[in-house]
Amino acid sequence: MKKLTFIFLLTPFFIFAQDDDLLGVLDKAAPPKPQTVPATFKGTRIINGHSVETVKRKHMDFLIMHRFGTLNSGYKNVFGLDESRVRISFEFGITDNLTIGVGRSSYLKEYDYYAKYRLLRQKTGNSMPVSVTVFGTASSNTSDTSPSMRFFNNTQRQSYVGQLLIARKFSDNLSLQLMPTILHRNKVESSIDPNTLYALGMGGRIKLNKRLSLNAEYFYVPKKIAGVSRDSQYTNNLSIGFDIETGGHVFQLHLTNSRGMIDKQFIGGTTGQWQKGDIFYGFNISRMFNLDKKSKRILKK
Repeated sequence: MKKLTFIFLLTPFFIFAQDDDLLGVLDKAAPPKPQTVPATFKGTRIINGHSVETVKRKHMDFLIMHRFGTLNSGYKNVFGLDESRVRISFEFGITDNLTIGVGRSSYLKEYDYYAKYRLLRQKTGNSMPVSVTVFGTASSNTSDTSPSMRFFNNTQRQSYVGQLLIARKFSDNLSLQLMPTILHRNKVESSIDPNTLYALGMGGRIKLNKRLSLNAEYFYVPKKIAGVSRDSQYTNNLSIGFDIETGGHVFQLHLTNSRGMIDKQFIGGTTGQWQKGDIFYGFNISRMFNLDKKSKRILKK
């Protein structure tokens, strides 16, 4: 009788133990919760063009873009090293998904103002297969009027670009991005070139090791737009380079057939041809700063 009583008292503990094991098995069998896919690209630029990445909230990205002259300019010009064009910009993270920025380019003495908003972010398990960011920018040409480019009012100096950035990180080593683009210039250099251009950009990143990746991008602009032929002096932009990550810096080295460094310039104003050696050597340096005083205090503690 005592044995039966003992077994009866222990029975609930066996049942609970079995339930715990069963719950553990169910937890293991359940599919993992979708996680956000980080770092599709290492910086806010692939090379010239923007990536889907935005600046983190209360952070600032200080970006210096530099272009030398063409490699085919000869040894007297040290193959382009005697020439240089510079663009400096500041990008601010208003939220983790919203970035605003302002830049100044020595080429054509242009100011540019822009905003990026991340609509969607890729997640694991294909619950969200891509990241999508909307990008818009306006630029103003402040160079002196000339016979080739005569401005009669400030409105003619303005240009606008809108892009949809669609990217997918296929693996830790491969990321690809599409960039359907519309560009409108209130005034163009050539009377036969249309004011509005449509382009499709394509870019990608192949990770070579922990801190080095190979990047490339290409912007295709149709030769005919709405029945109007584009000026034949302009070509499509092709750029190839390397990303080198060094702590808080991202250092980019690249070759491109565009002297310009803002969207209006390299999408609508590229004249260089790779086969003729019209290739510009350049680099970008990105430095991220944390402007969040509270997080700094926590780190100090």
